[in-house]
Amino acid sequence: MNILFLTFVLKIIFMKRIAYPFLIFFALLFSGVTIAQEVDRPKLVVGVMVDQMRWDYLYRYYDRYGEEGFKRLLSQGFSMENAYIDYIPTYTAVGHASVYTGSVPAIHGIAGNNFVIQNSGKYVYSTDDDSVEGVGTKAKGGKMSPKNLLASTVGDELRLATNFRSKTIAIALKDRASILPGGALANAAYWFDGDSGDFITSNFYMEDLPKWVKKFNRQNLAKKYLSQDWTTLYDIDTYKQSIEDNNPYEGKYKGSDAPVFEVDMKKLMKESGVGAISSVTFGNDFTLDFAKAAIEGENLGNNPAGVPDFLALSLSSPDYVGHRFGPTAIEIEDTYLRLDAELADFMAYLDKTVGEGEYLLFLTADHGAAHNPQFMKDKGAHAGYFNTSEAHNKINEALEKKFGHADIARRSTNYQVHLDYDLIENEDLDIEAIKNLIIRELLKMDKIAFAVDQTKATTSSVPQPIRERIVNGYNPKRSGEIQYVLEPQHYGGREGATGTTHGTWGPYDSHIPLVFMGWGVAPGESHRTVHMTDIASTIAAFLKIQEPNGNIGKPILEVLESKK
Repeated sequence: MNILFLTFVLKIIFMKRIAYPFLIFFALLFSGVTIAQEVDRPKLVVGVMVDQMRWDYLYRYYDRYGEEGFKRLLSQGFSMENAYIDYIPTYTAVGHASVYTGSVPAIHGIAGNNFVIQNSGKYVYSTDDDSVEGVGTKAKGGKMSPKNLLASTVGDELRLATNFRSKTIAIALKDRASILPGGALANAAYWFDGDSGDFITSNFYMEDLPKWVKKFNRQNLAKKYLSQDWTTLYDIDTYKQSIEDNNPYEGKYKGSDAPVFEVDMKKLMKESGVGAISSVTFGNDFTLDFAKAAIEGENLGNNPAGVPDFLALSLSSPDYVGHRFGPTAIEIEDTYLRLDAELADFMAYLDKTVGEGEYLLFLTADHGAAHNPQFMKDKGAHAGYFNTSEAHNKINEALEKKFGHADIARRSTNYQVHLDYDLIENEDLDIEAIKNLIIRELLKMDKIAFAVDQTKATTSSVPQPIRERIVNGYNPKRSGEIQYVLEPQHYGGREGATGTTHGTWGPYDSHIPLVFMGWGVAPGESHRTVHMTDIASTIAAFLKIQEPNGNIGKPILEVLESKK
């Protein structure tokens, strides 16, 4: 009926040639014909997570950065200068899960890189899944999936919001750094197989690698990058933000005589295999090469359905370099100077393929890193190592003396003490008395600031910011009963250990960069405190979709309103 009426009115328009605008308006009004309007969204969202990037790396080497890398992000983007992780422990798997779910271990279930399933006592890796098979590999490294992740990601929600027409692709050298950001509904998560030098996936996502992935793998780029030596990008004497090249605080590569430049990567590959690409700066180049191949192969950002796509990209190599050398090393300075140029090239590629201003990019990190404790001690600062194994043994000795049973505490990991519940129940032991004894023993130890019964954390005598992070990090089915907190500038390890690590509440571990740039974002910065968990809901607001189902974060209004 409506179509017939519209046909009649249009016939009058062309025959009588009168009142065109008037007649067209009423024709459309009464015919029920509407003009479709697309939701205003970016064509592509790109999440860039730099593994182990301390916030201050944005500025520590600022005067040496080019104009089109980190400086472009800061000048054209909106930087939240005080973004913090709002849970402990601050580890890779937890960080990647929390950014993309907008949630915390208490809800999304990723309680560490590894954690204990309390009902069974089984110690599991965050993305292990024996029910799946690798695709592109027959090795155990392919038996991975997001089955342990209990909440949806923002990429999942985009897929749901567009009836699965949007594509969500996740990429990293580390399996956990691609699988957890991608979520359960991702089209694909790809990670690096150090045995073959290929990017792989599992049959959780697909039964065979796409042609573009096979084509990329045939190039053997990891081996090609490892065929060159790693020398400093600039004259080594210009690296004024780092201590001397040969020092006792840095670890060395296998087969090397000292932790110094230049790095003989052919020798490194001979000693460690092609997987060594992860541990050097060129792992970033390799990952970004694969990201470009994914954008082209999947046509990301130019979806024929007219809906946004999502690329979750993690750069893992800075974490490997950081663990080995620490924040004061020339190797770290060189890694970030090179990464600056690599990001500039990647953003230029996005400008060309997706369109400048058509994509929304955010840069953040999963955690930071501490200074090497021995370095700090030698400079006169309060710092040190905490021997977790020794502490665990002391706890069990005290428990056995009191309760007559060995190994009541079955594991100490993630700065938590885990109990053997079957033993406690079968022997009818007093669990409250056990926990109280553990806390007393921990507080006797040097370097421990607090020890808390996780079930009573909200009423503990711990400063509120730390108390909140304990609560957020506690998952009853996957976390230990007792959480202990070390004094500042201390972490788990043996005296004199080289390099660095992370995992604590301290700002060196928990203060992360957070910069948004591109579609819908005007330049600016804010020093208001926000949290890692606010990222997902902010991206969801940009995309006009539901936030992830376990989200506890809030949209960052300064970023969303920057163009108003």
